[in-house]
Amino acid sequence: MKQFISLIKTEFRRIFSNSVLVAIFFGAPVLYGLMFIQVYKKGKVAEMAIVVIDEDNTPMSAKIIDALNDNENLTVAKVQFDAGNIAAEMPSKEYVSVISIPKEFEADILQKRYPELMVDVNTANLVTANFASRAIQTVLGTFSAGVEIESLKKAGMDHATALQRYEPFKVNYNRFYNPSGNYLYLMLPGILGTIMQQVIFLGLGLVFARDFEDGYFNKLVKTSRSSLYHILLKLTPFLLLTAAMWMVVGSFYFIYRIDIPVFSIQMAALVTLFSLACMFIGMLFSLAIPNQLKATELLMVLATPSFILSGYTWPLEGMPVLIQRFADILPLTHFLQGFRKLSVYGGTFRDIQPQMMALGIITIVSFVLIALLLQLKIRNTKNQVVTQ
Repeated sequence: MKQFISLIKTEFRRIFSNSVLVAIFFGAPVLYGLMFIQVYKKGKVAEMAIVVIDEDNTPMSAKIIDALNDNENLTVAKVQFDAGNIAAEMPSKEYVSVISIPKEFEADILQKRYPELMVDVNTANLVTANFASRAIQTVLGTFSAGVEIESLKKAGMDHATALQRYEPFKVNYNRFYNPSGNYLYLMLPGILGTIMQQVIFLGLGLVFARDFEDGYFNKLVKTSRSSLYHILLKLTPFLLLTAAMWMVVGSFYFIYRIDIPVFSIQMAALVTLFSLACMFIGMLFSLAIPNQLKATELLMVLATPSFILSGYTWPLEGMPVLIQRFADILPLTHFLQGFRKLSVYGGTFRDIQPQMMALGIITIVSFVLIALLLQLKIRNTKNQVVTQ
């Protein structure tokens, strides 16, 4: 035991002697986490620039413009009274929408000819397009209802009857789970999970590769011929360091008052199994590719598309079957699915059982491969020593 503790201390010294690893392992989750919180802090896109082409130029069209400008998500950046050439301005101005009010719009409304407003939405960015479309629909729908009710009242109908005549039945929409449409609640868990997977991959991708390169593995083999001993030796420091980083990452939710429950027994179990799966994959690459640069490069190639392939923002069901199967071997896929079930839906252990089983399989398969490959390398190293 004394020897094991001494070797653990040596492992910590070797970890902290690698300034690049320390900077990435500890700096990336903190710095990137804080940066992305600031990026998505508002949760919504506000004051998106729109253009109104007002060919009617009447009091009613002016009211529509005022109503659009009063919406918190929109700002009327420009009003012009002819069609002009808005397309020429789009590359520099990037208006999210162009709303065209036709000639004789007010007159057509008063004479019940049902004129048509044209709303062109810029879908180059689907996020701003969705926010803008919803805001414009709300404003114009409310305005349209108000005009119809006022028309009925002018025809002699009382206010209550006018409301009932315009709206013969009511439809109530209740938005469950992130009802405010806060983008921070959607993106932050996915981004932080992706960052943690990558830094764990990087940290464990170096543990054996570095030992093979500088000859330290030959010294370790003399202490024990058991692959399990060496796996535990390499794993222990990163278990402690990773747990500390998860606590730091989890504290962001409290510091910035993000209403997502992250400290629970279920979440702790999910995070632990996710971390172990990432560690063993990283360790497996470190053994299979005994070169620090190549091992980390291949791990980054594996990790880079993981967020897109996880199904977190685009459903897995919409991807080709081959890509779905590839996504299944990535720990992040199952972690984010489980995280959403726990944090958003308020799920239980039973709800995340498929994700826990998938992470468990990844962990066990990687562990068995590591044990076999490491035992082979220990035997080969011993044979080389005897031969020499």
